[in-house]
Amino acid sequence: MTTTETSRQAGVKRSTSRGVDLKLEVIVIPVSDVDRAKSFYTVLSWSLDADFASGPDYRVVQFTPPGSACAMIFGTNVTAAAPGSAQGLYLIVSDLEAARKELLGRDVDVSEPFHDAGGNFIGPDEPYLFGRRRVDGVDPGRRSYRSFASSSDPDGNGWLLQEVTARLPGRVEPAGTSFRSSLELAAALRRAASAHGEHEKRGGGHDDNWADWYADYIVREQSGEPLPS
Repeated sequence: MTTTETSRQAGVKRSTSRGVDLKLEVIVIPVSDVDRAKSFYTVLSWSLDADFASGPDYRVVQFTPPGSACAMIFGTNVTAAAPGSAQGLYLIVSDLEAARKELLGRDVDVSEPFHDAGGNFIGPDEPYLFGRRRVDGVDPGRRSYRSFASSSDPDGNGWLLQEVTARLPGRVEPAGTSFRSSLELAAALRRAASAHGEHEKRGGGHDDNWADWYADYIVREQSGEPLPS
């Protein structure tokens, strides 16, 4: 839901009532060779959280991607799903080109950047995920949520890198602004610096309150509020 930009979402308001926390912390992917899969995700430098077995018929391995609050597990008799059947697993990145460069540097196959000219990347037969509606290159306007690259693990479980630089309104509370890595924070600072440069041009000179402007820009960008001019 958070990856699709629609007019309906733009009108959704976050509930002010507080219920029981429901934190998505683990997803399951099906693999045919546990050790091969473990080697692959180790190469990615994902955090190995657990690898334990209970006899020869049960084993579970857990990895967490860098900066992620959600982990994934695979193993022996962990799921009845067919190996490689997990598709459309989104990995959110703040800089698509940097993410691709890092994966390629680890000898991991990853596609060239792509986008969809109509802004549609879902459907009943997943045409976008499997390449029938892809347009080469990043989104021309470099809009948030619109630029992708794809990769797969040895079994064919499909991952999508999605570049998100500004969240949709209501997606992140202003008080909850946070960064999961120094790279993500650095990317936000670069965007703020670029925008602030234009702000100074319009103002005709140096802005002594640049730090306050940066902070306001970054918080507004994360929470989906209108950006300062």
